[in-house]
Amino acid sequence: MAPNPFSVIGSSWKTVGAVVARLRHPKVSMLSRRGILDQYVTAAPSAQSKVDIFSGEWISKLPATLGDVRSGEIDLFDDERVTWAIESLGGVDGTDVLELGPLEAGHTWMLHQAGAASITSVEANTPLFLKCLIVRDLLEMNRAQFLCGNFVEYLRTTDRTFDVCWASGVLYHMEDPVELLAPISKRSQRLFLWTHYFGANHITRKIRQRRFDEARVVRTEGFEHRLYRHKYGIALRFRDFIGGTAPTSSWLPREDLLGALEHFGWTDIKIGFEAKDHPHGPALALTAVGRG
Repeated sequence: MAPNPFSVIGSSWKTVGAVVARLRHPKVSMLSRRGILDQYVTAAPSAQSKVDIFSGEWISKLPATLGDVRSGEIDLFDDERVTWAIESLGGVDGTDVLELGPLEAGHTWMLHQAGAASITSVEANTPLFLKCLIVRDLLEMNRAQFLCGNFVEYLRTTDRTFDVCWASGVLYHMEDPVELLAPISKRSQRLFLWTHYFGANHITRKIRQRRFDEARVVRTEGFEHRLYRHKYGIALRFRDFIGGTAPTSSWLPREDLLGALEHFGWTDIKIGFEAKDHPHGPALALTAVGRG
């Protein structure tokens, strides 16, 4: 047990000064007696007590196998896009999966249930990472590993290869999505994507003016494409922000997204769940097979 700093105050005024300086440090928050005790659980251990560490902050509805646990509202642990993608990819039984941005581990759970031999999930958002650890513990996902960090840097530095790359809801949060597709193409043989894309005819003029810049043309790994810079705006002020790691991202037009996949050697591209009228912008799911 760490010593109580106040137990040695009588030894010297130098010690007193050190304690006062510590308490004044900007990273030290002074809590009331009640405030610090609020961090303790007084009920018997339960699944709910773990979930309540992030009470009111869950997006996903946790699976019924956990009983009547109060969490979020969205069925990401029973997502029809995942069922479709697994079937489209010919199954994931016995495969090594790399998952980018697992959110709250809903898709991780479905991949685990479908028999994936290993799932390596990389999450940069620290509260989401901790939620994933809670879910892994609750659902006993012993074949899933969660890494805390930036998946772009992971892809740049790892020498591992994977049977499947699972990238749901991440591409449109990149500053240049093609910079993510390039290393994915080198590290995986099959791919699942769900992403928004830029469609001028399906995004209102008001939203375009407020959230998007005009297109700029860039070349990445030999592929020339258009990018529409997307501004997160006021969303960055909220604690539950779950976007990218920069103040802005960039969206690809649909044709450039498909062109980039073809450029990097992806074939047998199957598209599903396309929603041009999605409230947050046009979106689609797709699966593809790589060169190797």
